[in-house]
Amino acid sequence: MSIAIYPGSFDPVTNGHLDIIKRSSKMFDKLVIGVLSNNAKTPLFSVKERVNMLEEVTKSLSNVEIQMFEGLTVDFARNVGATVMVRGLRAISDFDYELQIAQTNHILLPGTDTVFLATSLEYAFLSSTTVKEVAYYGADISKFVPASVEEKIMSKFQDLKNKSTAKERVTDEQ
Repeated sequence: MSIAIYPGSFDPVTNGHLDIIKRSSKMFDKLVIGVLSNNAKTPLFSVKERVNMLEEVTKSLSNVEIQMFEGLTVDFARNVGATVMVRGLRAISDFDYELQIAQTNHILLPGTDTVFLATSLEYAFLSSTTVKEVAYYGADISKFVPASVEEKIMSKFQDLKNKSTAKERVTDEQ
């Protein structure tokens, strides 16, 4: 059985991520999406929220599984029995970084290869960071993320703005 992992932060999952997930799920018997819990970053969504969003948008793909992981990607690959890591490339600038990571991973876990998939042109510009910035200002992100994810992003930003407004009121009253 061929097992591959597709690791990332997925904060939030975008249509570009889904493009890579759908295409790579056809290439392997099992695809495990690894949602990275990285304490060095401050994500918009918790790991559990990101896992839930991915489970929701991949439920039609029977050979896709979603798991959270911490630490090195090679350890995650070893734990799930994967021999392939899938990485999406949006631009040539991604390649330099991804190649270094792939070579390092190959040394750390011999026998594991990295497969690079070029993102479909319609998503080549898309990143989770871009989606969050556009959403923060209330612009339409419906072409960038699945509808269920769009609702969660807009709700999250509305909650953050409400908390900020409440905090400002408390500060003004003091």
